[in-house]
Amino acid sequence: MRENSFTMTDPVGVNLHVYEWLPEPEMPIRGIVQISHGMCETAARYARLAVALTGHGYAVYAHDHRGHGQTAGEVDLLGDTGENGFYWMRRNVLQLCAIALSRHVGQPIFLFAHSMGSFLAQKMMCEEGNEVYAGYILSGTNGPRSMLRLGESLAGIQFRLQGDRHRSVLLNGIVFGGYNRTFLPVRTPFDWLSSDTSEVDKYIADPFCGAICTTRFFRDFFRLLRDIHSRKSLRTLCKDKPVYLFSGAKDPVSMNGQGVLRLVKIYKEHGISDVEHKLYPEGRHEMLNEVNREQVTSDVLDWLARHLPAETKQQTTATLIS
Repeated sequence: MRENSFTMTDPVGVNLHVYEWLPEPEMPIRGIVQISHGMCETAARYARLAVALTGHGYAVYAHDHRGHGQTAGEVDLLGDTGENGFYWMRRNVLQLCAIALSRHVGQPIFLFAHSMGSFLAQKMMCEEGNEVYAGYILSGTNGPRSMLRLGESLAGIQFRLQGDRHRSVLLNGIVFGGYNRTFLPVRTPFDWLSSDTSEVDKYIADPFCGAICTTRFFRDFFRLLRDIHSRKSLRTLCKDKPVYLFSGAKDPVSMNGQGVLRLVKIYKEHGISDVEHKLYPEGRHEMLNEVNREQVTSDVLDWLARHLPAETKQQTTATLIS
């Protein structure tokens, strides 16, 4: 695998750190996978997935979202995405998509989106620009849920009383406080991420992971979560792109997989004909970092191979034979 990084500057002047992972020169590129990472983590954590993807002929692109990783640049700046941050995060995803397509003209591009990134992707599936993707992979995601308006109200109150950049221990506790409840005895605050303790320890040891986000981050996040399953958004849902959803059956973010099943039902009811899903028994939130991650990655590769456009498969086969 060849690895590179570069900076992408968005329309309002934010510099975003981008990772580029490419197959070895002798391997023909058969498609592009763009990764949109989750909350309080970094795109660098997907290097292991990139090894598998590039080994099968995919060019891989991932950037650190606003307020995350090397885009934030400093630990003290983590967890704040700025004004209208979730709008700009979606625009940033499309901006990198355009760069990737310009570097690999004619190749199909798939969006792999995890957790917070998957909620951005859910909104993008209902927005102009979604036609550029050949398909969507949603990891550790969820469908509609209750109490979001209350969360938005609490974030708004704290925003007004303590400022937009206040690091909200209160809201962080509301969002994440119950996630360890079923994983007893509790070893760390992040046991809910994976049953592989070494992976949890890596997350904890990474200074760019696990930050407490600001009041405006939480306010805007709750707004996004309310919006993505509204009637208005679902009326404009892209219906002709395949979607693959997967989660651990013990992932608290997906309500132990029940949220994934609800979302699958919604997508089918709104006209998406090609929807697949998989729930992994005993799996927690980060299935790519679970003890059975090789099987999870293999399932992703299988879905991608089955959803490559026919002309791409033919061109790849011809190149390999020649």
